Formats: sequence, structure tokens, C-alpha cells
Amino acid sequence: MKMSDSLVIIPTYNEKENIEAIINAVFKLPRVFDILIIDDGSPDGTAAIVKQLQSDYSDKLFLIERSGKLGLGTAYITGFKWALDHNYDYVFEMDADFSHNPDDLPRLYDTCAIDGADMAIGSRYSTGVNVVNWPMGRVLMSYFASKYVWVITGMKICDATAGFVCYKRNVLETIDLDNIRFKGYAFQVEMKYTAYCLDFNVKEVSIVFVNRVFGVSKMNSGIFREGVFGVIGMRFRQLFGGIKKKK
Repeated sequence: MKMSDSLVIIPTYNEKENIEAIINAVFKLPRVFDILIIDDGSPDGTAAIVKQLQSDYSDKLFLIERSGKLGLGTAYITGFKWALDHNYDYVFEMDADFSHNPDDLPRLYDTCAIDGADMAIGSRYSTGVNVVNWPMGRVLMSYFASKYVWVITGMKICDATAGFVCYKRNVLETIDLDNIRFKGYAFQVEMKYTAYCLDFNVKEVSIVFVNRVFGVSKMNSGIFREGVFGVIGMRFRQLFGGIKKKK
């Protein structure tokens, strides 16, 4: 029996240095959040650590193991469907590496549960540039990627590529999750743009993003290309075909 109306989805690949600490940090919060780890066959034993922790958190820590690196987007889609099947009202995206501070989870929750947002985005750029310990090149690439999305789509979101998000259940029920195309970080843009086009109330919550201390970033040039060219294609699909609700 689940203990919370809120589920935090954390996709993992080789996060053994971070996974136990991030799970414990979420469970120490004054508000109760359940956690779903979706591990893409991490060869470093990330899933094994989660299984050990399940003996202590059997009623609120869950694990889905997949056979290999199938992409961030497909991991979250799998998690969203699991959350809907298990009747969660608020569903969160969060990284395992502490770049997203677990202490900000209640703020995202309150933005949806109390302030009326359908989607709350933990935003690095809504009040300037709130990024710590990233190389300047990475900061500029991320910042101008969101500006690029704003120009191409007209979506007035300062941090379109953000991966720290709270969704109300009705957003995930309305979006046709099987029609989400992107697998890499452009998935984050596509989810926000789809919610925006379906007239959901999207709000940004300013956070401080801290670069990971342990483990290796999963960003690569292929992910960047998907973001650049995929956004144009996404905009054309919306213009000529529209974004439709799930039937």
C-alpha cells in the first residue's frame, strides 16, 4: 500500500556513488514522497544497491530494471505509466546526482498542490543564471538552448530543457505518452511544449542547479543535435498537424 500521493521518478545509469544518498535525502524530507528508480542495466551495480535499500523502504521505494540504455525519455514514459497505474496524483522528474536539490521537492509540490499549477518546473534561468560548478561552455549551451526553444516555439519558459519537474496527474493522463518522440534531453522540451500547447498552467520555480560531484555526465553531441533539429521538427508538426490529447 503506497504511503504518499507523490512519486519521484529517478532514472539511473551507473549512479552507484549517488543512489543511496539521494534516496535517503528524499526520504528524510518532512513531506512523504515515494521513489521509483528506473535503472537501464547499470554495470556498476546501481540496481543492486537499490534492492538492498528496499528492505528498509519496502513500502515506498520501487525499482524497474531495463535491459540496457534505452534513453532518458523512454525511462520517464515508463515511469509515468507506472505512476498512473498506481494512482499517484503528483509525479516528479529528478536526477540522481544531486544537481537537483531534494529540498526543493516540497516547493514544486506546493506550486501544483496549493498554487494551482499543472506543471511546476525547477528553473535554472527564471531569475538569472543559477548554476554552480558547470564549465562556462556548458552553461552557455544550456542557457541559449532554452532561448532557442523560446524563439522557435514561442513557449515563454526560461528553462525549457530543465529535468526537475512536477506534473499533476491530469497532465500525464491527457498527453498521449506513446506519441512523445524524443529519447534524449529533447524529451524535456517536448513534454513542456506539449503541455503548453494543451493549455495547461505551467509555472517555473527558481532553483540552484549544482553540477554533479560523483559519476559521469550522460550529455553527448548526439543529444545536443536531437535538441537543435528536433525542436524545429516539433514546431512544424504542431503547426501542420497540431498536438492532440490522448483519446
